[in-house]
Amino acid sequence: MNKKIIIKIVSLFAILLMTGCQKDDFTFGSLDAPSNLKVTFDIVGKTADTPFGDGSGKVNFKATADNVISYKYVYSDGGTDNAPSGITEKRFNKTGINKYTVTVIAYGKGGVTTNITTELEVFSDFRDDQAVQFLTGGTSKKWYWAASEAAHLGVGPNDSNEEKNWIPDYYKAAPFEKAASPTSSCLYENVLTFSLVGEQLKFELDNGGATFFNASFESVGGGSSGSDACLPYNTGGAKTVLLGPSESAVMKNPNHAQQTRGTMLNFSDGGFMGYYIGQSSYEILSITENRMTVRAVMGGNSTLAWYHTFTTTPPNQNPPTADYTNLVWSDEFNTDGAPDTSKWVYDLGNGDNGWGNSEKQNYTNSASNVIVQGGNLKITAKKEASGGFNYSSARLKSEGKYDFTYGKVEIRAKLPTGGGTWPAIWMLGANYATNAWPSCGEIDIMEHVGNSQNLIHGTLHYPGHSGGNGNTGSKTIPNVSTEFHVYKTIWSPAAVKIYVDDELIHSVANDASLPFNKDFFLILNVAMGGNFGGNIDAAFTQSSMEIDYVRVYQ
Repeated sequence: MNKKIIIKIVSLFAILLMTGCQKDDFTFGSLDAPSNLKVTFDIVGKTADTPFGDGSGKVNFKATADNVISYKYVYSDGGTDNAPSGITEKRFNKTGINKYTVTVIAYGKGGVTTNITTELEVFSDFRDDQAVQFLTGGTSKKWYWAASEAAHLGVGPNDSNEEKNWIPDYYKAAPFEKAASPTSSCLYENVLTFSLVGEQLKFELDNGGATFFNASFESVGGGSSGSDACLPYNTGGAKTVLLGPSESAVMKNPNHAQQTRGTMLNFSDGGFMGYYIGQSSYEILSITENRMTVRAVMGGNSTLAWYHTFTTTPPNQNPPTADYTNLVWSDEFNTDGAPDTSKWVYDLGNGDNGWGNSEKQNYTNSASNVIVQGGNLKITAKKEASGGFNYSSARLKSEGKYDFTYGKVEIRAKLPTGGGTWPAIWMLGANYATNAWPSCGEIDIMEHVGNSQNLIHGTLHYPGHSGGNGNTGSKTIPNVSTEFHVYKTIWSPAAVKIYVDDELIHSVANDASLPFNKDFFLILNVAMGGNFGGNIDAAFTQSSMEIDYVRVYQ
């Protein structure tokens, strides 16, 4: 072999050997902190006449810097935003013109940071004082999963389908479904506490030591099963809750006023309402003193919306409730003609007789307004001159024929249609003549108004809760005017609970201070217009409430 070639081969081998022995370099390089950090902001709607914005509370931010990887915004109202691009939008929701401090943190290589702070004043005209009162009771209130209700946890589409984008159309948990397995039962250990601290709404979640994680986020809790699971997770510490107007898909529906309250709960620092779905913003669909349903778009999957229902009563899978199974009184409406006079009497006349709520009907006992026919009682409201009014209808009651205390009442009924119709199935304290309303008490098992089709109300009236301030709950039930549904109350010394097709829509704890511990009687009627019925459709001619049966169990 040529000597020069051998020398070249040895030299090359030596070079390769030296290279292979060099130590790997895993350093980040220069760890320079981000520099030239700047932040600008644009208050939405700001003009010479509105220097603090248009009332939406929205501000658009933009941060720039050199040697930067990402940005984080920290707001003095308790919120934060991660913004890799430096661009973000923030809604400040404290009512009025308020000054806020905003700190922008710029992150560089190896986690080195630079920050800058700015101040701004923003105007917001959004408020929902009633929701805050319901959430906190004015001070502090505990909420629990409504585990005894069907669909207390559910999921549905988040899209433009206005018929389904506000309901858990894909999945509805059965009552106490998650209690069946230790991998999910931790959900019912949740205690959600909302408190009012000064003017600030606060939230704490006591998860009993474990959180129920959606499978997509189980890694946050250290899981790897590929399924929803209860995992140890620390949820301690109070979160700030900011209220704001909803801009969800539901708000774009023509009937959104009957489908959502339109108020958002925005939790700081990753706060969430018991089930971990990677989301910290929840839309209040409905809320009363003791029941709340919220909707949240799933984190990382904007095509899904989750639904949670809570009550102020801790879940109890085996509650000591009254068992009313003995049928003591009923009308099956199997004999054609006038209603059975041994069971029913009439209220006749109009608002001039002392009732009315500004209603527009005159009550009669005419067969054209009330008749038993084909196995059903039919109460028909008609557009016709009657008793000095422009509409006629009927109101039946069991007063003096059957009064009772406690029991289960079931009425299977199909409701009328038309703007202005106001059918009701209800009960009134039998001593109303000597103990004037609302002291006598009223239990509205079902109320419906044609101007809000398919929205069913269950309400209790008593001192402090008269008129529009009734203790009420509501639920949208499909097809109430084309199909029969069972409207029910279970009335006991412990509670008055109102259901539609066995789905609880409202519950009020009973005690000796309330008027729901003595005789009541039943009332069936269809009113027109009035304070609750609203405007009557000019095209309305007539429509009926049909009742298949009325049954009382004790």
